[in-house]
Amino acid sequence: MEKLNIETILKDLGIKPVNSGATTGSSRGWINTTGKELVSYSPINGEPLAAVLQAGSADYEAVMAKAQQAFLKFRMIPAPRRGEIIREIASALREKKETLGALVTLETGKIKSEGQGEERPFHRMYEQWHPLGIIGIITAFNFPVAVWSWNALIAAVCGDVNLFKPSSKTPLTAIAIQNIIAPVVDRYDIDGVFNMIIGDRNEVGDPMLNDKRIPLISATGSTGMGIKVATSVAARLGRSLLELGGNNAIIITEDADLDMALRAVLFGAVGTAGQRCTSTRRIIVHQQIKEKFTAMLVHAYGQIRIGHPMADDTLMGPLIDDQCLWPDPHRPSHGR
Repeated sequence: MEKLNIETILKDLGIKPVNSGATTGSSRGWINTTGKELVSYSPINGEPLAAVLQAGSADYEAVMAKAQQAFLKFRMIPAPRRGEIIREIASALREKKETLGALVTLETGKIKSEGQGEERPFHRMYEQWHPLGIIGIITAFNFPVAVWSWNALIAAVCGDVNLFKPSSKTPLTAIAIQNIIAPVVDRYDIDGVFNMIIGDRNEVGDPMLNDKRIPLISATGSTGMGIKVATSVAARLGRSLLELGGNNAIIITEDADLDMALRAVLFGAVGTAGQRCTSTRRIIVHQQIKEKFTAMLVHAYGQIRIGHPMADDTLMGPLIDDQCLWPDPHRPSHGR
């Protein structure tokens, strides 16, 4: 993608060359963070997109104080009214779908259709909960919009406020989300409901896990991270929701539709360059069709289009980690 187009995308989403790493949700809620600079490099070409000044412990406390105050007000708003707020937030996100999806591609390396496709028709989720308080949301890089949305927006409908800690691999997408929803937050005067904070483990991550003011932590990431989240939160008798890495298998029986199975296996293994919690890692296939299906799969892999993730015909883009592409020990890593 041309430099001018990248600049247009960032400008449209309110991304500056250097950005604040914490907000309480409104257009006036950005905090003047002064922590270590976190640079977001695109895995497409290794070039920097923009930087974030990470939050420190004082910033964390400022956001938490605002969230506590906001919860007392927000939980008393009738559920249909909260639903209307969420509807307007969804509309605001849809209006920016093209540029937000493009930023997801630039920052994660996901192909264009995946960056645009974090919404799915014909799916319905329904639960009813009483508000708990401040909900902590810790997300991974591979679905930087979807995971936030199905946690933060469901929590908000239930009357909860949230504190969003995105992966340090995709900080710009998180900032873009906050910029998009800020006009709705302003319109309904609900500063402190949709909070976001970017910081390292010592200044932000561990304090979140150990904070008794956060009754529930929802975390997405590696199994190792999940173990730490679960044990830390449980130690203070808090609750946790975990979506972690897996060792997923597809079972193919002798009477299976092999064309359908082939498409499922191929995309399950290659989608997001294999960087999903649901990525296919094993195939258990009946011995009667093993040779036939193996030959089909080898042929299909030979047809995979690997290239620039913004290209419409690319099926597999780059890995997220810059060290996978540039094995320079002196080059800074932007891992979680």
